[in-house]
Amino acid sequence: MRLTNCVLFPLLCAGSLMAGDHSVSEYSSIQAAIDANPGRVLYVPSGDYEISEKIRIGSHRSGLVGPGRIIQQNSGQPIIEIEKADAVQIRGLTLTRPEGRMETSNEGILAIRCEGLVVENVTVRDNQSHSAAIAIRECTGTHISHCLVRNYMRVSVDDRTASPEWGYAFNCTDGTGISVSYSTGTLIESNRVIETRLTPTPEIKAQFRLGDFVKKNPKKGTVTNQQVWDAGYTENWQQGSGIIVTAPEVSDLTRIISNHIENAAQGIDLHADHVIVANNMVTNSFVGMKAMHGSRNVLITGNQFTRNSLWAIGLMPGAAAHPDNKDGGSIIANNIISDFGHGDAHWIWGNERAPIRFDTGQQPDDPPLTDVIVQGNIVHSVGPPRYQYAVLIPGGPNSPKHLRFANNILHPGTAGISNQELNP
Repeated sequence: MRLTNCVLFPLLCAGSLMAGDHSVSEYSSIQAAIDANPGRVLYVPSGDYEISEKIRIGSHRSGLVGPGRIIQQNSGQPIIEIEKADAVQIRGLTLTRPEGRMETSNEGILAIRCEGLVVENVTVRDNQSHSAAIAIRECTGTHISHCLVRNYMRVSVDDRTASPEWGYAFNCTDGTGISVSYSTGTLIESNRVIETRLTPTPEIKAQFRLGDFVKKNPKKGTVTNQQVWDAGYTENWQQGSGIIVTAPEVSDLTRIISNHIENAAQGIDLHADHVIVANNMVTNSFVGMKAMHGSRNVLITGNQFTRNSLWAIGLMPGAAAHPDNKDGGSIIANNIISDFGHGDAHWIWGNERAPIRFDTGQQPDDPPLTDVIVQGNIVHSVGPPRYQYAVLIPGGPNSPKHLRFANNILHPGTAGISNQELNP
């Protein structure tokens, strides 16, 4: 029996069928094709398509499918913006910006108030923004799968002077691969988020004065460390995340599965409830993942965290936590943490760090992290460990409560396995 391409490559044929006979090549521009065909998925043939305004999609059951490359010449515009449109499909495209115009404040794909959006097998390259390469806001049931986000970070200023918690602005590297906020039912699956330009070297720090304050309020922020305030410098100058899901108490029911994240600042950053983080690879990020600001019922299982520098897995309250928005009820199971302290950011953070970290809140009234099972994990160190404890648990009245440990293999650090007894 002879196998057809549709048997061997069903997604390829499905994409062609969805595009039908309508091609953007029949029109003067991609936008003209979209405007003339509301409610249709259009085919974008191979080739380069230069634009100077964002591509706007606002019709239900519409979209763009194909191997074409869209090049945004205008750094003041996103590449594709989808707003108030359901069942939109973006598949197969490459989205990029030209040399000299790669730095931007805008997104590669921006989706706002959509339902059932599918972004699949899309490449977003050199969209160097302190925003995100792919940004999802106020959406329901979004699927982002098999995409490549490459070189998404830029040098920027993180301005926290409007916040009473911080009160300063500083030079940083910033940028996020995939950002989801105020959204529910999101699937982020089998994507690659890779940064190769702005890795944390002493040379880059010196060149851009990274971490130095550029502005400072008259009064110190309520959560700002006094030593940081007096020095006018923060070590936390790697900002942004490979993947972030944020908007505490709103973002819910998220699956982050089988993604590869490389050279991010924070690999996975969660401020959300009912999240599955499973089978991901996070390498050479100064933080592997964290869940805070009232993140409840987070399942962290089967992940590989390698060459992280500050911590690999961290759970802690944050300023958005309160009695009705508590952190906890979570499970950390069957993860492998290896080569901790051997990442590119090790020179910033040193050896007194912990692969698994639990913490108190950012503010005195933050309710403590409560009810966490930690089982079947491995912290594996080859050679002398570059950490003090494998597990760090602070003491005090607001310390984490009801942590349960079972069947873990935790190579001790220079001071032991944990600074506290690990309760079974």
